[in-house]
Formats: sequence, structure tokens, C-alpha cells
Amino acid sequence: MQVRLHKNATTTPHVRKMIQQAPKHKSVAQLAREFGVSERTILRWRNREDVLDRPHTPHNLKTSFSEIEQEIIVELRKTLLLTLDDLLRVVHEFINPKCSRSALYRCLKRHGVEKLNTLIPQDEDHSAPKKTFKDYLPGYIHIDVKYLPKMPDEDKRSYLFVAIDRASRWVFMAFYPDKSAESASDFLKKLVCKAPFIIEKILTDNGKEFTDRFNLPEKKPSGNHEFDKLCAKYNIEHRLIKPRHPQTNGMVERFNGRIKHVIKTTRFKNAEELQQTLMTYLYTYNHLLPQRALNGKTPVETLRDYYKTHPKLFKIDPANLAEPDI
Repeated sequence: MQVRLHKNATTTPHVRKMIQQAPKHKSVAQLAREFGVSERTILRWRNREDVLDRPHTPHNLKTSFSEIEQEIIVELRKTLLLTLDDLLRVVHEFINPKCSRSALYRCLKRHGVEKLNTLIPQDEDHSAPKKTFKDYLPGYIHIDVKYLPKMPDEDKRSYLFVAIDRASRWVFMAFYPDKSAESASDFLKKLVCKAPFIIEKILTDNGKEFTDRFNLPEKKPSGNHEFDKLCAKYNIEHRLIKPRHPQTNGMVERFNGRIKHVIKTTRFKNAEELQQTLMTYLYTYNHLLPQRALNGKTPVETLRDYYKTHPKLFKIDPANLAEPDI
């Protein structure tokens, strides 16, 4: 039989058994002198039926959060993949303004989600850029297309076009039934309309929806692609990533990784429910989630700061940004 014995125990299982079997007429003081232990030890073992040490973990853990609050915090951690500091800011804003950083970490550790890298799907690691971007002002946009799973009410899968501003991390996205040049051009029109700032540069991959680069012998874009023509119309410089180097577009790839995690951890009845969920996440990301890369501010708050110092870069005041169309 394996005996559970505390390393600082002053009695052995044999001594404990003898204390339990001692005559009832003997006082606690007598037994303490007889066995050479304290009266508290006698009291502890005299009325027990076993001789094993019990767990020292408190029965009621001291925590700053209720059970419901802990569930919300853990779900935020898993779904949004927030760092500890970013999550702390969200908790202060919406859940518990008095909680400490250490209390939040203990909460995450109790639920086994204290290590963020274990929550990030391993197949997305390739998207993390090895070099940091230099400082940019709003107006440099990364665009990418993400495949969406086919819903029960769909005949084929749909596509999510995503655009993210390099300076503010502000994101815009829209859904399309295909990833054709027509869809890419329509997305650009909507992006130009919705973005509060003037778009100067756009970076995309070499997909056929964005360029005819690989349709030509010299492997250079002709400028006659529908997307290129529209960029020229809006006076936007269209840049392409180096072939087979998706990490160049890593910023939007990482956001797509967030979208992928939301999709994998949620069940949807139909395409409408999928779109509503992703658009709700988009609003949460832009308006409510502070980011370490933005010095603890949300993308919209960052845009408002840029508006104060560089108003000429903007078409409208970012404070007037409304919720996305769902």
C-alpha cells in the first residue's frame, strides 16, 4: 500500500494508529507526553479513521473572480488569444476593475491556459514575421483572402477578403462567393469607402484575383489587371509580395489565424450565423481589444490619436466609425 505522507510530518502511520487505538480515558495531555508530540497532533489523529495525510490545498480558493467571470476570462483567452497584459486591460474595463495582474495569471493557470503558445495552432507559426515593420502612418494596407468552411445551407464554400492597416491594425473585411478579380475589385471599392483614412499603398500576394504577374512571360504585372486599374484610379500604389514568401504579408496572415481559431472553436447552423459571428468579432477587435503593439490601445483608439496629429491623412474623424454592417 502506498502511503501519502507529508515531508514535514512528525508522526509515522504506525504512531498515528497507536494514537487512534489509545484508551479513551487517557487525556490529550497524557498522550502528547507519551508519544512526544504536541496536543494539537493528538487532536488531529485521535478521531480520524485513516492514517494518511490529507491534501493541503484550501477547500475554498481565494480568488477575485466569480465562477461566471472565470468562465468568461478563460473563453476570452482561448478565443481571442490575448496576451496577459492585453487580457488584463479587457478585464479591468469590462469585468473586474480591481483585479491584479497576478490574480489574473493565477486564474489562467488554474484553468490550464496560462501559456498562450499552447493555444495557438501550430500550423500558423509560419505566418509570424521574423522582422518587425518600421514605423508607418495609416494608409498602408495588407490584403489577403481566407477560405471559409462550407455551411450546411451552402452549395460551395465562400471567401473572406481581409484588409488590415499596418500602422493602426484597423481591419476591414467582407464576404464573397468566389475569389475572382471582380470580387477583389469590389472589395477594394468597399474598403476605400469604409476606411476613415486615405489609402496610399496596398500589399497583396500574387493570386490571380490581384495580379496577372504570372500570366506573362516576363513575370511582371502588366498594369491591365482589373485590380491594378482600380488602384490606379484611386491613386493607390499596388505592391506584391515576393513569390513563395507569405511571411511578407504576415500581419494579415496572423489576423486570419485569429479568424481560423474562432471558426474552429464555434459551431454554426448556417452561413448567416457564421458571418454574423465573424463581423461581431471584427467590431470587438477594432473597438474593444487593446494590443501590446499599439501600447495598450485598440485600433480605433490608435486611429483617433493619429487623427489628432495627422488630420490630413483622414477623410473622416475615426470617432465617427460605426459598427460594421452585419
